[in-house]
Amino acid sequence: MSCYDRKDLGLLLLRLGAGGVLAAHGAQKLLGWFGGGGIAGASAFMASIGYRPAKASAIAAGTGETSSGVLLALGLATPMAGGIAVGTMAGASAAHAPQGFWSQSGGYEYPVALGLIGASLAVAGPGRLSLDEALGDRLDRTWMVPVALATALAGAAAVIGARERRLRDEEKDGEPDGDEAGDEATGLA
Repeated sequence: MSCYDRKDLGLLLLRLGAGGVLAAHGAQKLLGWFGGGGIAGASAFMASIGYRPAKASAIAAGTGETSSGVLLALGLATPMAGGIAVGTMAGASAAHAPQGFWSQSGGYEYPVALGLIGASLAVAGPGRLSLDEALGDRLDRTWMVPVALATALAGAAAVIGARERRLRDEEKDGEPDGDEAGDEATGLA
């Protein structure tokens, strides 16, 4: 039996803390736990910040936060979990960017910090006190890190780009686009 070093303990604490925060934040959106608004509240918020269709965006954000948080906390599929956290937090950062950097002003400081933690854990690995270690690192291979991070960033760039184009078009036209109108008509917003 080997002794765990302080790096393993530090990674465990970081994974449990950041993973727990991400999972709880996602559970607010998906389940209405911890004072969250559930899918309905998250959908309304997503519509207000330009993510459309709003319900699908709320489900994607909540699922990304919850799944990345649980996986990071467990130290399971760490490259993928970190990548999901990066992509989800990139979308959140874009939504908060108009308010500046600092979180007390509604800025993107907090999602950037969580995204950087996710990226750091993807790169550093979960440590020996993890399910990845217990499974022989089958889901934590070196090649998975750049693939997971690149895929997450490409997906986030596509979603953020579509949102930005939609917001510019709405600003020119002065009304929400057809996707949001469709959500409202079907009760999905």
